Amino acid sequence: MAKLDLFRFVPFRLNRLAAEVSAALSGEYQQRYGLDIPEWRVLATLGFRNDACSAQYISHCTRTHKSTISRAVTALMQRQLVERVENADDRREFALRLTRKGRALYEELIPRLLRKEREIMSCLTADERASFALALGKIEKSLDLVTTSREASKTDAY
Repeated sequence: MAKLDLFRFVPFRLNRLAAEVSAALSGEYQQRYGLDIPEWRVLATLGFRNDACSAQYISHCTRTHKSTISRAVTALMQRQLVERVENADDRREFALRLTRKGRALYEELIPRLLRKEREIMSCLTADERASFALALGKIEKSLDLVTTSREASKTDAY
């Protein structure tokens, strides 16, 4: 019977890597800004978009359960970082967008997170970083994941 070496099993390695990177990044926004990971995911998704979007879109985009996103949205609305916007075509439907305060927080966080990303990736050479990004992109494409901000910003991307 074949044994599975978890330390060579790519899904295990990717999951472990993602958890550690996420934890490292969360230090940048958790202590200073009081945001948890789901709240950051909502802010990040709304931050790169030019228009409002649904909580369902955020859930699909971030691969986070909709109840987790819903709780994060509620917390961010209480802090006046996110607001609901009525859908002009269907008044029963609401979309979400950053408030002015939320946009300011997002813009303050971006340089910190980019700096942390550079720190994390500093163990790789420029060529290795490019190869790593290319490999990740190929895996994402093979799984039919949106791979660019342009694709993700389309309202019907999901």
